[in-house]
Amino acid sequence: MSRYSTISVPEEVKATLEKDKGDRDWGAFLLELYNTAKDGRRRLAFAKLTDMLDEEDLANMERSSEEFRKEFKLR
Repeated sequence: MSRYSTISVPEEVKATLEKDKGDRDWGAFLLELYNTAKDGRRRLAFAKLTDMLDEEDLANMERSSEEFRKEFKLR
């Protein structure tokens, strides 16, 4: 059986979250919120990175990655 923990939050926060939670259990709902936020941060970081790099930078990175994969060997 899983162990449970209590998290104290203001009543208005809980009421807001319960509206979106629907009939899902709290664990599944909070994990979904976490994964959505994490994915959003990754997408934002990727977008910022692609804005900083030009086509030449991307080509150099791809070439370097391919060379590394060809030459890398475990001992």
